[in-house]
Amino acid sequence: MLSYISLFACIEVKSMNEEEVKEIISKIMHPEIDASLVELGMIEDVKVNGNKVSLTMVFPFPGVPIKFMLMEMVKQPLEEKGMEVEISERSMNEEELQKFFKMEQEKWRA
Repeated sequence: MLSYISLFACIEVKSMNEEEVKEIISKIMHPEIDASLVELGMIEDVKVNGNKVSLTMVFPFPGVPIKFMLMEMVKQPLEEKGMEVEISERSMNEEELQKFFKMEQEKWRA
């Protein structure tokens, strides 16, 4: 039986570069709008340092009911690749909000 330490030593964590991380993130679709979170302007400032990813999620307003679900949707595929994910958040400014609402209206999944 492998000990916890030797089992952990057998796991190889491959760092990803910024391009690979952005490729994964670009495929994450909004559950109610037929567009990716990237297309909706909801992800910015993606930075990779070794196996650590930091990014900012931009929400249309404070208290978005599915905020934690969206954050988990971003974290999960990166954590499955061995990355540590840190997410900060902010609310959209007026210009970003208008773009978001326009796309939401065009691509809403009824």
